[in-house]
Formats: sequence, C-alpha cells, structure tokens
Amino acid sequence: MDAKRLREMLAGVRDGRMDLDEAIESLRGWPFEDLDYAKVDHHRGIRCGFPEVVYGEGKTVDQLAGIFAKLAAVGGNVLATRASAEQFERVKGQHAEAEYHASARVISLRQREATWSAGTIAIVSAGTSDQPVAEEARVTAEMMDQRTVTIYDAGVAGIHRLLAHRETLQSANVCVVVAGMEGALPSVVGGLVACPVIAVPTSVGYGASFGGVAALLAMLNSCASGVTVVNIDAGFSAGYAAAMINRVGERAGGDG
Repeated sequence: MDAKRLREMLAGVRDGRMDLDEAIESLRGWPFEDLDYAKVDHHRGIRCGFPEVVYGEGKTVDQLAGIFAKLAAVGGNVLATRASAEQFERVKGQHAEAEYHASARVISLRQREATWSAGTIAIVSAGTSDQPVAEEARVTAEMMDQRTVTIYDAGVAGIHRLLAHRETLQSANVCVVVAGMEGALPSVVGGLVACPVIAVPTSVGYGASFGGVAALLAMLNSCASGVTVVNIDAGFSAGYAAAMINRVGERAGGDG
C-alpha cells in the first residue's frame, strides 16, 4: 500500500464509491502481515515513498513467492533483488506481468502507471563486468519512476570514452558510478559534475582488489567533493538513494 492508493481509498469512502466495510477489509493487514517466516511491511510505501523490497538471496522459492504475492495484492509495484531464475519462474506463474532482469537478478512487477521524473539519473559503469551492479541500480531507480540514462564501459583506462558523454553527465540530477578494480571512476565523475555522485564499488578485480575492498577504500578516500559511497556490489542501495535525492530535488522545485 502506498500513499496514492490510500488517498484513492479514503476518497472512495468519502464519495460513496467504496463501502466502509470494504475499506476496513482492505486495511486489515496493516501495518504488517505475519506469514510466520516473514512479516510483510504494508506501511513502508506510506512511510518511505516506496513499498518494501524483497531480498531474494537466502530465501526459498516458496518464501520469495509468498512475500511477493502479499506485496502485489495491495496493488503497488513490487521489486525483488538478488533473485534467481527459479524464484522468478514461481513468481511468473502467479503474476504473468512480472519481468526478470537477468543481468541485474531483479524481479519487477509494475502495477501502477509510471509518473516519470523530469530530472535524470545517470548510471555509469567502468567496465562491462560492472554492468550487473549498474543494471540493479537502473532497474531500481526506474521502478521508482525515475528517468535514467546509462553510460557503460567508460572506465578511466580509456578516459575519452567518459568525456564523450560530458554533456549527459552534467545535465543529470544525480550520478550513480559503478566501478571495481582500483575504483577511480567516481572521483573523475565527481570532478566533472555539479550534482551528487553515488559511488558503488564492485567485487570485480584481481586478488589485490580483495573482493571490492580496494575499490571501497579508494572511493571512501575520494578527493572529489560530493561523492558518497554505498556498500560493495550494492546497486540497489545506490539506485534507491539516487531516486530519493531526485524526488526531493523535484519537490523543492529544481530539476538540475
């Protein structure tokens, strides 16, 4: 349940289009619904502006499908991250409109027409191997009705590939920059733009990258102002944060 759905319900009761008992029944699962193995948070859309997102890794097929179904039942958009193809097949059997973004390992179900943002989030990846994490960020932001533009395989080893997109970067309201190896790309982007840069270290790299720790530390020590950092491989976190920043900026009356 999100704020828009709640407003529609309350307006329906006020205008006589919905019976009071019907409205009460619709709210019966609030603020959460206990499934024994999970407590589904139906209030999150109202508190945070987007419904609870399901983390698929570590959940059985039945558990993920059960949580997904409860979230879908209230009519909002549903997102499941780090989901397997097997989990998707079960969800698809229940919700024919669900989509699987294989590279990002994300299941999405859009039940509400998008109200696209005016401003844009730029999603930038250093190498092709970083794209799955960048795609997780992109799908997340777009499910939150944010316009995105992608600039992939534009790492510092061929800096001209990035500079060819300077105008696109500088017109964005937020940049999400995904990189492994030495993690230098967010600092470079941070020196080119006047918007927040969300850096995402990936676990891509040889032994001394320590599974992304080298990139993480490099990003945390960036000399570029305006760079903030999320966890290793956390494309979802970056996409969600970028969407929230863009929303706040647009509510304040600016789109760049």
